Amino acid sequence: MTRAELIQQIKLKKSFLCVGLDTDMTKIPSHLLGEEDPIYTFNKAIIEATEDLCVAYKPNIAFFECYGVKGWQSLQKTWEALPKNCLSIADAKRGDIGNTSTRYAKAFFDQEVSGLGFDSITIAPYMGHDSVTPFLEIPRKWAIVLALTSNPGSLDFQNFRNEQGQQLFESVLEKVASWGSIENTMFVVGATRGQGFAEVRRYAPDHFLLVPGVGAQGGSLSDVCQYGMNKDCGLLVNSTRGIIYASSGKDFADRARQEALLLQQQMQLELEKAGII
Repeated sequence: MTRAELIQQIKLKKSFLCVGLDTDMTKIPSHLLGEEDPIYTFNKAIIEATEDLCVAYKPNIAFFECYGVKGWQSLQKTWEALPKNCLSIADAKRGDIGNTSTRYAKAFFDQEVSGLGFDSITIAPYMGHDSVTPFLEIPRKWAIVLALTSNPGSLDFQNFRNEQGQQLFESVLEKVASWGSIENTMFVVGATRGQGFAEVRRYAPDHFLLVPGVGAQGGSLSDVCQYGMNKDCGLLVNSTRGIIYASSGKDFADRARQEALLLQQQMQLELEKAGII
């Protein structure tokens, strides 16, 4: 999916919602546990209930690969079920030297090699340019690079200042932005960072930002939009638990849709306020 196609979907659906698929076998409705593939059955129902309300899906790879071969089979079937008009994000947080990153790119991007053809992948940039650029060399694919996250441990490193006063996350934004372009690079910025989005936009004014943490983690959609939205929207706001685990009963898909609809309606208002739609 290209940048132009993504923007078009945002305008058509009046939404910049990304639905996270962190499918936990201990949390899905118990009546699904007797299915041949409970993870896929759950994911498929969530996808079908929300696909007209969101523009992206983000399977968290750890929730699949922990089950070995069966988990990878569930992942492949889940990827195949994702709508082609939605950005597919492999939330894998890979990051290694060039030869290894090249293989990771094949694993998640090259359907002929692995059976998977995601549009994008999350990347940890700590090892530098040769851990990121192999993903940028593949046409029509995206590297979504960790920049400013909102987990408690993020304070251990991300806000460290060098002698010039630049914070580490700012250095990451500046360097990574120079390796790719707004057509193939996005950044992860946690929703609870609030005014931190203004600092991010100084270095990445036109890039799309993947924003986890709205909903169950306490992030404010209005704050994210106030400080992070640009002229093209430039945001993919992810919600996971608040949508996919809205109910543990047989109505789980209907309840997921209700929660996704509430977010979509709020997003529509923000897009209208910004004059994007």
